[in-house]
Amino acid sequence: MKATQKLHELGQSVWLDNINRDLLTSGTLKRYINDLSLTGLTSNPTIFDQAISRSSAYDSAIRAKLKEGKSGEKLFFELAIEDLSQAADMFRPVWDRTGGVDGWVSLEVSPLLAHDSASTSTAARELHARAQRPNLLIKIPGTKEGLPAIEESIFAGVPVNVTLLFSREQYVAAAEAYLRGIERRISAGLSPDVGSVASLFVSRWDAAVASKVPESLRNRLGIAIAKRAYKAYRELLGSARSQRIYNEGARPQRLLWASTGTKDPAASDILYIKALAAPFTVNTMPEGSAKAFADHGDIGDILPADGGDCEDVLAQFAKAGVDIDALAAKLQDDGAKSFVKSWDELMKAISARSGVLAKAS
Repeated sequence: MKATQKLHELGQSVWLDNINRDLLTSGTLKRYINDLSLTGLTSNPTIFDQAISRSSAYDSAIRAKLKEGKSGEKLFFELAIEDLSQAADMFRPVWDRTGGVDGWVSLEVSPLLAHDSASTSTAARELHARAQRPNLLIKIPGTKEGLPAIEESIFAGVPVNVTLLFSREQYVAAAEAYLRGIERRISAGLSPDVGSVASLFVSRWDAAVASKVPESLRNRLGIAIAKRAYKAYRELLGSARSQRIYNEGARPQRLLWASTGTKDPAASDILYIKALAAPFTVNTMPEGSAKAFADHGDIGDILPADGGDCEDVLAQFAKAGVDIDALAAKLQDDGAKSFVKSWDELMKAISARSGVLAKAS
């Protein structure tokens, strides 16, 4: 039995953090679903930038859309929705079988809206409506401005993947935004059954401090942060507030581990996947990490519900001069800026490819 299947049997969902048209049309994603026990998929602007700029698989679709007078962002979202709708259909049997607990795919709103709550809410509703797939999550950043958009989107019945979370505090704020949206739906007499995940980014912590801490602390910060957030997650799942909405038919917002590919070439290529094994969570993995874990991974200790040694480890980082709160804020801000940069590169790639194809036609 592959280790990815063992994660599935433990109760952790294994999702793929990648999408491109070749992956869909070649049968590779279908094979991964069967061989790697995949039950979902995530995307982001960087993934689509690489997919479109490095492949000719989108050329015919771009030509057709150019003839329809489409360009730029409008053209991109049509391409993305086509890809994710196809992926959603592949995962639909999982979504049906699990009653909507699993089998999701994710599409991100434009990163340019990260600091505009109202526009983010509007975009989330429009994208979800256009895709016409019940198992499509719309990704909204858990920034200060993103939190009202998360609440409003949930209230509107739009399933949300909260992205760019880096700390326990940021996770709790996102979870509370979700709870507020559900509570408002219950008060309004609407169904509280709206899916959501909260994505905590892990490996970027270790990349940020790699040159600033002793060797004994290398590649330990991200896991400690994850353990701290997991403790808060478990406490929230069992809270009276959560249990009240579950009694009304709501579902828990699941915690998702993101950025779980190993950045340090000297570290294990399955470091974060092995360390973050825990039931009722999701791990969305880069393609290489998923294949590596299936090939030579194993499951060690399950994440402790009480956070284990996380506070002791974090105290060691504090002694080494790492300001966790300040770094969490910086990582979230840098992440938002990185997605904007990728978005700009994506728009340039589409413009350049459109120009080439227009001349050739």
